Amino acid sequence: MAMNTQAKTRKMVQMALLAAIVVVLQLLSYTISAHLQVGLTLVLIPVVLGGALFGPKEGAILGGAFGAVVLICSIAGVDAGGSILWNVNPFLTAVVCIFKGAVAGFASALVYRALSKANDFVRTMAAAVVCPVVNTGLFCLCMVLFFTDTLSAWALADGTSVLTYIMVGLVGINFLIEFGLNLVLGPAIKTILTEIKK
Repeated sequence: MAMNTQAKTRKMVQMALLAAIVVVLQLLSYTISAHLQVGLTLVLIPVVLGGALFGPKEGAILGGAFGAVVLICSIAGVDAGGSILWNVNPFLTAVVCIFKGAVAGFASALVYRALSKANDFVRTMAAAVVCPVVNTGLFCLCMVLFFTDTLSAWALADGTSVLTYIMVGLVGINFLIEFGLNLVLGPAIKTILTEIKK
């Protein structure tokens, strides 16, 4: 019984620590983006790590924490695009922010678990790849489904078609950087997982 309580307490502390890292990294990404004019985020790394360590539910919680920070920054005007969406439809903006992050964390952990017969490197890399793909893919899908007029206005202001704007404006460099970072840091995630599981 004491061992079970100790394990639960350890898990709660580790989840709290990962959630705090998610918050700090997402806020840091806004600061970096403001100076470099390009999105640079490491926030999905602790989401992948937590999902791999504890499972899909915990991955969803950490992904939801990421989404909650994005939502708060959208409401506060720190996230310019999110702020526009908040002014168009606050309810849908809240749903999109939290939903895409939670599903990305859940899917990443689910892939890690589903590949249990593969070696740790393959499992970790697959989970690290799935997270940004699901996050960005769901964002684009939600924009098309729920914010069509806003998406069309952004494309028009950019002088491109909606499809081009989605591929360049929404996906573009930010996604490639996010995806690349997860690929590069995948081995580090695997090392951390190996050490924690010892």
